[in-house]
Amino acid sequence: MRKLFLLFLLSPSLALKAAAAPPSTDDSLKIYNRVLTAREMKEDLQLFRDIREKANSGLYRYRTKKQVDSIYKVAFREIRKPMPTTEYFKVILRLTDFEGSCHNYTEVGKDLMDFYNRQRGYFPYDLKYIQGNIIFNHQTAEIPAGSRVLSINGVPDTILMQSFYKYFTADGFNATQKWTGSVQRSFNYRYMIEYGVKDNFTVTFNPPYSKEVKTVTLPAVTLPVRKENLTHRYSAVVDSLIDYNVQPKYSFRMVDNATGLLSFRIFSMADGADDPRFPGYVRFIDSVFQSLDKNAVPNLILDIRSNPGGSDPTFEQPMMYLTDHPFKENISAYANFDRDTIPYMQYFWGVSTDSKWGPEEIKGGRAFLKSYLLPYKNGRSYQDSAHNPVYYPKQPAYKGHLYLMIDENTASAASHLASLVRAYARNVTIVGVETVGGYYCHNGHAGMVYELPHSKIKTKFSIMYVVQDAPVKPMQPEGRGIMPDHEVWQSYEDYMNRKDSQMEHVLRLIREKK
Repeated sequence: MRKLFLLFLLSPSLALKAAAAPPSTDDSLKIYNRVLTAREMKEDLQLFRDIREKANSGLYRYRTKKQVDSIYKVAFREIRKPMPTTEYFKVILRLTDFEGSCHNYTEVGKDLMDFYNRQRGYFPYDLKYIQGNIIFNHQTAEIPAGSRVLSINGVPDTILMQSFYKYFTADGFNATQKWTGSVQRSFNYRYMIEYGVKDNFTVTFNPPYSKEVKTVTLPAVTLPVRKENLTHRYSAVVDSLIDYNVQPKYSFRMVDNATGLLSFRIFSMADGADDPRFPGYVRFIDSVFQSLDKNAVPNLILDIRSNPGGSDPTFEQPMMYLTDHPFKENISAYANFDRDTIPYMQYFWGVSTDSKWGPEEIKGGRAFLKSYLLPYKNGRSYQDSAHNPVYYPKQPAYKGHLYLMIDENTASAASHLASLVRAYARNVTIVGVETVGGYYCHNGHAGMVYELPHSKIKTKFSIMYVVQDAPVKPMQPEGRGIMPDHEVWQSYEDYMNRKDSQMEHVLRLIREKK
């Protein structure tokens, strides 16, 4: 039941006034980026922690109470004087990130977000994380593709990247998604929150294969212009191969006579076993393994890179053909509040930051919790066993060599599949980058959003603490994602030549095995 974890209009008369005398950016920002009083921030922060204590069963999974108390003590000390909403937001972000769950998400209020969306304040081009560096990802007259960005508006590259780590939550202590996200997902509204709205961006860089230092100033652009520019980024052809917005949700093809490629870009092909789409998906999976068996295909590549997750029981289906071992979605899952009493209901928003739930949706949500969880006992509401069935191996079992491809954006249901593969698959080699989702456990299922009353900051977390069916493995340290047998990042040379480093590595392993 894990679900993905995602314009201000003037009246004619006001529009004429705005056209005659447009408000300055600073004045507009002061309107939407309201300065909060110390009392308002203290009340919101105390409520934020109280909600976490009552409804977030994973609050102390990776941090002791002493550690949590300590970081909150620092947070309360930081808000003793008034500050803009964006600065307060950064305090809340650090607390959200500290918990260690990739299902955590926090954002500013809608009015402030809409303000940023309207601005001509966006960095115009794409940037890419390659081997620890910020790489300019467009071919332009000012800056060639492959240039290493040394600083933007005077802030050095390493400082830039580190300033964005708190925006990207991960299970446990994993940092891989923080590294790439700090470059590839930060030069949008996140940059404006972190550094303010800028009219220009002064970029200092080294051209490709050169130590020469050059400086160019790029004018800021609107969000639509930035989005259009991104479609023309240098790496678009390679990026699109694992983009669920471009590729089908699931697919299969033969790379050659000896190797099949089964890809899952997102596990949203069905919302559950009762979804009318589910039987067709199951038939597809069966047909793939029937074909692999009939043709005795010795190698199978299972590609779940950048798969953000989805719903049970979609990700379990391929696993049943890859193991001799029965398995479950988890060995334990619980919420730490009474299923019949949602904590702090007056601040509950819904299950997505996009829209607030009304009375009928809340009624349906309560009914779901009652069907999904057992009655509250000894401080916990455990998942009903009916929602955690045993999955048994299916025939025809795949007996060839499996190559699982993962990366830092493999999350939620997809990282759960990777965990099962690591735990129970036969003849497997895992290639890529440590997943953002954990191997042993996660906080997932039934995401809930709350809105803090003064700052209007919305915070989302999943209520269930899930201990996955994941036996202890020596290569799997506690508090980390699924670890690859072969760690492979995109290399600079492959980037310049528009090659998929990870796929190239897998195909080389297959060739060398012969």
